[in-house]
Amino acid sequence: EQLRAAHGLARGAGGCLVPLLTREAFVQALGRLGVPFVQCFAEADREIAGLANCWGCPVLSLDSDFFVFDLAGGYCPLSHFQWQSVRAAGPRGCRYVPARCFSAERFCGHFGRLRKALLPLFAVMNGNDYTGLAALEAFFSKVRLPGGCAARSGGKHLRLQGLLHWLAQFAEPAEALDNVLKYLKKHQREEIRELLCASMEDYAPSEVNLEDFFQNGSYECEAATKADVPRWVLDALAKGKLAPFVINALILRSTFLRVQVENMQRPSAHSTALPIRQVIYGLLLRVSHSTEDASPSKQTNELPTVCEFDRCQKTLKKTFVQAASLPPDFCDDRFPLDKLMEVPMSCRQMLLLETLGVNMSVLEPVPSHLQLAIAVTCHWIRCSEPRVKLNQLKALLLMIVSGELQRITEDPDPAVLPAEDDNTAYNEFLKWKEKKLENNDFDLDAAHSFCQWQCCLQMGLYLNQLLGTPLSEPDLSRLYTGTLVHRLYQELKSAPSVENLFILSPKMAQLYLVLLNTVES
Repeated sequence: EQLRAAHGLARGAGGCLVPLLTREAFVQALGRLGVPFVQCFAEADREIAGLANCWGCPVLSLDSDFFVFDLAGGYCPLSHFQWQSVRAAGPRGCRYVPARCFSAERFCGHFGRLRKALLPLFAVMNGNDYTGLAALEAFFSKVRLPGGCAARSGGKHLRLQGLLHWLAQFAEPAEALDNVLKYLKKHQREEIRELLCASMEDYAPSEVNLEDFFQNGSYECEAATKADVPRWVLDALAKGKLAPFVINALILRSTFLRVQVENMQRPSAHSTALPIRQVIYGLLLRVSHSTEDASPSKQTNELPTVCEFDRCQKTLKKTFVQAASLPPDFCDDRFPLDKLMEVPMSCRQMLLLETLGVNMSVLEPVPSHLQLAIAVTCHWIRCSEPRVKLNQLKALLLMIVSGELQRITEDPDPAVLPAEDDNTAYNEFLKWKEKKLENNDFDLDAAHSFCQWQCCLQMGLYLNQLLGTPLSEPDLSRLYTGTLVHRLYQELKSAPSVENLFILSPKMAQLYLVLLNTVES
């Protein structure tokens, strides 16, 4: 679906696609606002349902699985929040957003004596996220549903209603399941029973106690223990300091690389960040290299692989990618993954910078919170195919400077007096943004290049996190704005004077030159 949406948007059609770094920007926003959150080891649904029942709260989500869970406080789909209609109520005028709350109990009341415990069977028989049970068509083709119609006649909606009425005659899921299996061929019954039971488990309460995490900061998960996940990795994952990408590579040895609005005729934008991903895989899956069998041929055979699912033109393609061979410090048997944080920080920083092809001395003039973004930009320029155009680089750096200007004017440091020329420059920048653009054509090749940069930034962030953040993380919400970088690129082609957009602020004009000189050097 994402591939289709991306392809449509690239051709100018409508569609909706979440930007690549949305999850990371959201986690940063939660941190800034002080909102407590947890990132679960695997599927979060069961853990969310358990916490909601523990606290007596409704669940807010856009996942239809929550219609099926037995939730004491109900389920509020985010699509039913009237965000524009904030209202006041009560003598103190408390403000609220009108919403709707679904109750499984009230839903079951529409279907006679249907018990809530039968909803998971109903869900898995109709194909939730993971079960596509073609064999169940035999059941639907033979059973007579209440109302006297065969399940195969009428639309899907009638079939769903009929199945709910049919399930209402049973006291518990096991009895209903036995009656479903009667309609199947004998040799299929046990396999289908196992499949259905395993899928119904997805709606059983989780053994993970999330309340414990919010009270004591401790995330205990049996599945992670069985998978032998190092304690520091699990803790960092739960706190959002590591991405799910890392766990997928470590446990499943497979990853999905999300598509963007890019040129579908070219290789995937993710190919530019392949060398960074290989170092991540090397750190996660590295094998010890003892001295006696350290010959190059044996080492090559030992390197593990990760299965990547990525775009190839307009289809999904599976590729096995070999992990990178790491420098000697990281191949030392004293530092397996569970002791990675014991490797000296200077060595971890050096690995990050070597992967991105940059020396720390080059980055020193750059403000510390922008060093990672600029190091990633150097990697992007070195590894992009086709080559990055100078105006694309300038547009990107101007956009980064605009984020800095916004930061110091809208969210100034209390210890630093705001300069009047910064405010003047920011107001001029806002006026420029409001002006109508002469040439508003969408440049697909430029879009592809900026997608490559985002892929490099994403993997640069993940590698930096895995190494314990030897470089500061940039504020993503201020670092990148797709529409702005496209506009800057279009204007630079026709009016090079846009490069002087921040000339009224000596500090910002200087920052732009520092960033440009750093990358060019």
